[in-house]
Amino acid sequence: QVQLVESGGGLVQAGGSLRLSCAASGLPFSKYVMGWFRQAPGKEREFVARISWNGANTYYIDSVKGRFTISRDNAKNTVYLQMNSLNSEDTAVYYCAATLVIKGNYDYWGQGTQVTVSS
Repeated sequence: QVQLVESGGGLVQAGGSLRLSCAASGLPFSKYVMGWFRQAPGKEREFVARISWNGANTYYIDSVKGRFTISRDNAKNTVYLQMNSLNSEDTAVYYCAATLVIKGNYDYWGQGTQVTVSS
């Protein structure tokens, strides 16, 4: 049974930082591309960032470039999202997801962790 479990969300002031973690089990983690998505209230879920199986390649949406960093530790089956200079537009539920095909549909999803940025 595949499980992706996010943690690290919370309430932070604008300009602050948070680091999200996503612990994976039940799948060959090092073979999967991992992504982070988010869904703000009243909005559709949007892609935020992804990282290749070996961590060599990353991709971000423009609105988080230079502020967010995705990384992974294959020995710990964990992917991270370091979020700096947070603003109110970053308020959302953040989800991690796994896919075998870069730019493909994601096969597995976590339950999400809430990030709230207060202004």
